[in-house]
Amino acid sequence: MPVKMPSAGAVALALIPFAAMCLSVSLWDRIDPVLFGLPFNLFWLLCWILLSTLCLRAAYHVETTRARKDGAAP
Repeated sequence: MPVKMPSAGAVALALIPFAAMCLSVSLWDRIDPVLFGLPFNLFWLLCWILLSTLCLRAAYHVETTRARKDGAAP
C-alpha cells in the first residue's frame, strides 16, 4: 500500500507548536513576569507542550476524516 502525503491542514496544525516554541523565542525570552510561580519563559514552554497535544490531535482528526472520505482505513 503506498503511503499518502499528509494534507496541508494537518501539516499546518503540526507546525503550530514548533513555531510557537522555537520561532517566537525573542517574544517570550524574559523572566520578569511570573505566572503560577513560574518564570514566563518556562510557563510559555509548558503551556505549548500541553497545547501540542491538542494540535496533533486535530491533525490526526483531519487525516482520519480525509481517509474516511477516500474510503481507506485509517
